[in-house]
Amino acid sequence: MILRTIPESKWDKCSTTDMLRYMVTFPKYLPTCCFLHLFESFRLNGLLILGNMVYDCGSCVAKYVLCAFNFVIFVVATIVLGVGVWLLVDKSSFVEIAKIVPLDEIQVFTSVDVIQQASYILVAVGAFMFIISFLGYCGAMRESRWMLTLYGILLILILALEIAAGVLAITYKSKAEEETKNILKQYISHYNSSNMQEPLTAAWNALQVSLKCCGVDNYEDFKVAKSDPTWISNGYVIPATCCKLDDNKTPIDMNCMKNPTEDNSYYQTGCYDELIKWIITNLNIVIITAAVLALVELLGILFAFCLTKKINIYEK
Repeated sequence: MILRTIPESKWDKCSTTDMLRYMVTFPKYLPTCCFLHLFESFRLNGLLILGNMVYDCGSCVAKYVLCAFNFVIFVVATIVLGVGVWLLVDKSSFVEIAKIVPLDEIQVFTSVDVIQQASYILVAVGAFMFIISFLGYCGAMRESRWMLTLYGILLILILALEIAAGVLAITYKSKAEEETKNILKQYISHYNSSNMQEPLTAAWNALQVSLKCCGVDNYEDFKVAKSDPTWISNGYVIPATCCKLDDNKTPIDMNCMKNPTEDNSYYQTGCYDELIKWIITNLNIVIITAAVLALVELLGILFAFCLTKKINIYEK
């Protein structure tokens, strides 16, 4: 039945227009229809005619895999970019929505300054993803050499930076640990007890609540932090987020900030060590994610230059 619905004259070609028409006309039989269509095209002449040029099997797969993958990235990039712009122009609505979500880590990041910085990051990341996916999708669909070449070069640069970062982290592990601690201690010096909504302060509070820790190495790191008169006059030693908290996220011992102990706080537990433990615990996920990302980027590079080479051959 499926064979009768497709004109015999069409079996020797597999144009994009034909495939789209069959997709709309025969959605019920789409998987079988497409398979038979492609199979017969290979049987007759071993080649496919898609778009503007003749493809072999590898080039055909490369083109449509690039299109499909970059279309997904394009949609994600559009969402990220849209959220970033939304936060940039309408912070109040995000704050109202965040109050509904019962996650304390989100509640910490509802200050105007934090939202402002987050919006800049989202816009930058979304715009970069948008450009990359646009080049990949349009380059493959329009068979544009310069788009595909630029897409491939950008992926090579991204992959090279990721590999370089990994190699440096392994080679200079001890140095990296020392520098990371120094950077964290520099950040903690800007911890402002008089403004808990300040971005760095909010970030430290969220980290300490999530990992149940205090400071970089321990509570003594807060000796260099900014303190308001109330903090000093009350004799506070640690912020409330270093204390053990109840379900309402208030210290179980209100004396904790003045006289921290192992029973009422995490004052001797450094966030750096806890962060390393968290990474080690989730190392398999980190490795798999990194490997999949690298593989996808590598395939993107190979497919892009495969199509570019095929276009060059066709145009000659």
